[in-house]
Amino acid sequence: MSAVTTSGRDQIVVALDAMGGDTAPQEQVKGALDASGPETKVLLVGDEPRVRAEVERQVGHVPPHIDFFHAPQTVSSHEAGATAVREKPDSSIAQVCRLVGQGEAHGAVSAGHTGAMLAAATLNMRRVPGVIRPAIAVVVPSARGPVVLLDAGASAEARAEYYPQFALMGRLFARDVLGIPEPTVGLLSIGEEELRGNEAVQAAHALLRDTPGFVGNVEGRDINAGLADVVVTDGFTGNVVLKALEGAASYLMTEVRAAVTRTTRARIGALLVRPALRGMRDKIDPEVYGGAYLLGVRGLCVITHGNASSEGLGNAVRLAAQGAREDLIGHFAAALGSERVPSA
Repeated sequence: MSAVTTSGRDQIVVALDAMGGDTAPQEQVKGALDASGPETKVLLVGDEPRVRAEVERQVGHVPPHIDFFHAPQTVSSHEAGATAVREKPDSSIAQVCRLVGQGEAHGAVSAGHTGAMLAAATLNMRRVPGVIRPAIAVVVPSARGPVVLLDAGASAEARAEYYPQFALMGRLFARDVLGIPEPTVGLLSIGEEELRGNEAVQAAHALLRDTPGFVGNVEGRDINAGLADVVVTDGFTGNVVLKALEGAASYLMTEVRAAVTRTTRARIGALLVRPALRGMRDKIDPEVYGGAYLLGVRGLCVITHGNASSEGLGNAVRLAAQGAREDLIGHFAAALGSERVPSA
């Protein structure tokens, strides 16, 4: 393959890890088929004979906007991510990042091992100069609009000096991607008071005082209330919060569906509120968002759930294609370069 560009209306190439995730390669192939088209080519990376056979099983032929890249190795969820990437350079998760790093794809998408994706992206795409630690940024809904939560799982622990960089990256993402002119920043803690939280959080609070838009500590309940446009935390806490929010959303939608189908009167009423319920579902369902961006590396990287369905995977491909089409990484790196990147 030759290097790709994003000039004009050139076709975007998204490298999708066809072997990463709980339902690979069936859902990956279905999502790729749904998201590919004249403007977006999907490069399915994995065991080519197996992946090609799955494509032909689903549609009977290989569509013109689907291509393959053979990666004979796979990283399982039980392996140590960084070690597996070093020991399995021909794994699908390593290759999707290498293709982006070498300019043969515009973006990488995986539902596989998050730690391996982080390691592969850092190794093959490299960090943006000055960034200590990349972070996973996920958009969650709130009463006042979208909120950027980071880190949502890239690093289990975070030293105090990571937080100002998380805040800067989150602000730039909220401003340039979500269109929030002056994003506010909150530090996730167990109380609003400055001295609440563990030592790292208290130290981070002191370092964040000079951050533009910093509003102080916020609690978990404040995220969906929209008290801050950007919420920063360590990857362990952020991932737990994210999964809890997603679990609550799933439970809520299940209960709503049960309630509106319980009786004849409820079913009739459901017909009237169906558009509103669909709007609610689109607002809180993580499958609609597709995935999360890995910020801080010099390449476009989208990470999605291991149990993502074809809908979620297709939307993740669209998210990567959108970011590439808008040159998100170029704008992001330029914005980081124009501001002082806090460092240790």
